[in-house]
Amino acid sequence: MSDIPTFEYRHLWGERVIRSVANLTRRDGEELLALAPEVPVRTEVTTYPLAAANDALAYLREGRVTGAAVLVP
Repeated sequence: MSDIPTFEYRHLWGERVIRSVANLTRRDGEELLALAPEVPVRTEVTTYPLAAANDALAYLREGRVTGAAVLVP
């Protein structure tokens, strides 16, 4: 596992979005994206309105979310 890269605090300000993937390196991502067209990669996403964030967290804790839970404004 590689170290978590550092970044300047100012990048957290000003309506920016920073996303990360735990336990993967950039090369892991590149290899997955190269392989993806050859394998039927399917994603499952459940969206929740921001007002339902507590419900989404409860569902995650209870194991009731398949795939990713995404909060939307």
